[in-house]
Amino acid sequence: MSPKICVVVGAGPGLGLAVARRFGLEGYHLALVARRAEALAEYVTEFGQAGLKAQAVAADAADFASLRWAMAHIQEQWGDPEVLVYNPVAIHGGQPSTLDPDDLIADFRVNVAGALVCAQAVIPAMKAAQRGTLLFTGGGLALNPYPDYASLAVGKAGLRNLAYSLGAELAPDGIQVATVTIAGFIQPGTHFDPALIAEKYWALHQQPPGQREREIIYR
Repeated sequence: MSPKICVVVGAGPGLGLAVARRFGLEGYHLALVARRAEALAEYVTEFGQAGLKAQAVAADAADFASLRWAMAHIQEQWGDPEVLVYNPVAIHGGQPSTLDPDDLIADFRVNVAGALVCAQAVIPAMKAAQRGTLLFTGGGLALNPYPDYASLAVGKAGLRNLAYSLGAELAPDGIQVATVTIAGFIQPGTHFDPALIAEKYWALHQQPPGQREREIIYR
């Protein structure tokens, strides 16, 4: 039997690794994607020491060709993912009246368009299997924008919209699409501990057809 594969794009300290660990504990083989190959090697070793199976491939969420190559590599080397988690974030601070439009576009590439690129890479196989889960890391700024982080607010609103529209399109194919909208600052040892938030990703994946939520707002 082929292993169940969970791809985590934006696998880094904090939430990305916490979500990967949560799925790994359920027997998923983990495919970790991030920019820094050295850090990824450390994560793979760390997971291996914990008895979790993980591989890694370096790719930049701002570079669509890089993302497409990484997703194709995962599918060719390890198999078709059952779960995709998109976790990267790009932030240029600044109020909307002074925000450089080029910075807004650069952030949007990572915060929204990269998610679409990764989703499009796995959707055909998920449709063929009539199952699969796409999970996006959202943010409370999508609901309550803050002017000093206008670019991030636009990106999280766009990602939330993408989750809802993709979910409506793919539900007939048995594919779950959802976002965890995190309305607070992620910090270990608090209510916003990464391990606690990771439970919500697992909960969304576990929901049966006909009872699926499109979003969990984590307050």
